Amino acid sequence: MLRPWLCALTNCSRGIRNAWHFYYALVLVIKVVCGGFGIALLTP
Repeated sequence: MLRPWLCALTNCSRGIRNAWHFYYALVLVIKVVCGGFGIALLTP
């Protein structure tokens, strides 16, 4: 009776971890793109 609940909890935490990694990667890409635009705007 406890095992399906435990499995669901594990799957949920795995999904949250994947979403957090995806969000972190997305923020990193945005920072790189914005940084690239900043450098392009600063150079004559």
